[in-house]
Amino acid sequence: MSQPETSTEYDRAKTRVEKKRKYRADLVAYVVINAFLIVVWAITGRGYFWPGWVLGAWGVFLLLSAWDLFFRREVTHEDVERELRRHQ
Repeated sequence: MSQPETSTEYDRAKTRVEKKRKYRADLVAYVVINAFLIVVWAITGRGYFWPGWVLGAWGVFLLLSAWDLFFRREVTHEDVERELRRHQ
């Protein structure tokens, strides 16, 4: 196992691991709770599909979290330097 270059690098990696674990827990909660709501809807007569509101709203927040976790990259020193050069 290689050692991270700095404690800052280690802290960033640890934060990413913690965020990934939290996201997986949130995803499991989303599936379990929404499955329960759909079962309640089905048992109570299958009228208007009200669980769709919870599925949709919560799903949007999960998608935003996934975007932040898996696709957004951290601002690097090079990014800042590039921005400074653009405005000189």
